[in-house]
Formats: sequence, structure tokens, C-alpha cells
Amino acid sequence: MTVAVVIVAAGRGRRLGAEIPKQYIPLGPACSLRRVAELFLSVDAVQWIVPVIHPEDQSLCDRASDGLHDPRLLPAAHGAETRALSVRCGLEALAAHEPEHVLIHDAARPFLPRPVISDVIDALQYSTGVCAALPVVDALWTSQDGAARAAVPREGIWRAQTPQAFSFASILNAHRNHDGTATDDVAVAVQAGLNVTFVRGSERNYKITTTDDLERAIRDAEAQDAADARAHLR
Repeated sequence: MTVAVVIVAAGRGRRLGAEIPKQYIPLGPACSLRRVAELFLSVDAVQWIVPVIHPEDQSLCDRASDGLHDPRLLPAAHGAETRALSVRCGLEALAAHEPEHVLIHDAARPFLPRPVISDVIDALQYSTGVCAALPVVDALWTSQDGAARAAVPREGIWRAQTPQAFSFASILNAHRNHDGTATDDVAVAVQAGLNVTFVRGSERNYKITTTDDLERAIRDAEAQDAADARAHLR
């Protein structure tokens, strides 16, 4: 099985309101994009990694990847107007390598546990599509003007995360025939008739979106770096 990774890093992160896109904000000594790249480089099953960035962020990307000389990390592809179109740019950049499978992961999810990566890759042996996700456990309600109106059954409802992984040829073809409006790759795959299986994700695999998320990420990065340092000394 040959596996490639697309790291989606072309967003602007406007909801966070920071001076630079969130994937480049330092979390300790390394930004989120760098942490994600290093994580996938530590996975032996991964043969190629391509970040997809905004065309204006090349210098930020170069700074984030400084010192990463692993040949599996390919030059960044430039993204497009929407997430789906940016993913397609990343897939096209990998097409010449002809991987069997591809994992698509958000650069703003820097604390993806390695066991989740393994579970996703393993599930590709029996499904054309796999999505890390968590079942919804809280009560769900619709509201109107801030007031509760109706309970929504939560059975069978999942919170999608990334990585979302697919047969490479199948998802590339699906993106080539999609209008680019989908908010994630499961939507592209399902529209194309692909079967997508959920595997359990992790609460640690949150996406940095708000200032609260960023503050949490800074704390988590500090704790992770301290743990890695202790492990290195053993």
C-alpha cells in the first residue's frame, strides 16, 4: 500500500482574527503546519506529503518547513478559492506519483494522535473512503431567537474530523467532477458514489478556529514538547 498525504493549509483563518493565518502562528517553537508535517513524516507508511497553501503564504510556508529535508515532503502546491478546490490542487500535485491512497488533513489540527492515523490507514483496506470522526453524545436542539424549539435525535450523528482518506484515483476523479463547493472531502466522495466508513477520532484532534482554541493549542503544545523532551532524555 502506498500512501500520500495532503495537508490543507490554504485557508485565511479570518474567524480567529490574527495577523497571520492560524496554521503559521507559533505554538511554542513550531507552528501548527510544521507540527502536522513532522507528525506525518514520523509515519513509516507515508511516502509523499504535499502542503497546499495560499499563494501569498509561500514565505510563511518556507519558514515553517525550514530544516525539514525529508524527500517525502514535496514542494507546496498553491490552493484556490475554496477548500475543495484547494484539495484538488494538492491531489493534482500528487498525480504523477500515482499513490494508491491519500490522507487529507487540516493543517489546523496539530495534535492528531498517531493511533488515529494507523486506524484510518488500516480501514482503507476494506473501504474506498475513511473519515476520522466522533459520535455526538450531547443532546441536540433546534432553536429560534435563542429559545429551544425541538430536540434532534443524535443516534447515528457524527462529528467529522480529519484525516479523511480515500483510494487516490477515486477521490481525484471525484474532485475533478465536483463544483468545488463542498466543505469537506466526505461530501465530495459521497456525491461521487463512494463508500465512506467512520473510524473513531479523538477529542485531542480539535481544529484551531477560535481564540479559545488557540490558547488551548499553546498549552497543549507546551505539554507535548515537555513530554517529548523527557522521553528523549530517557
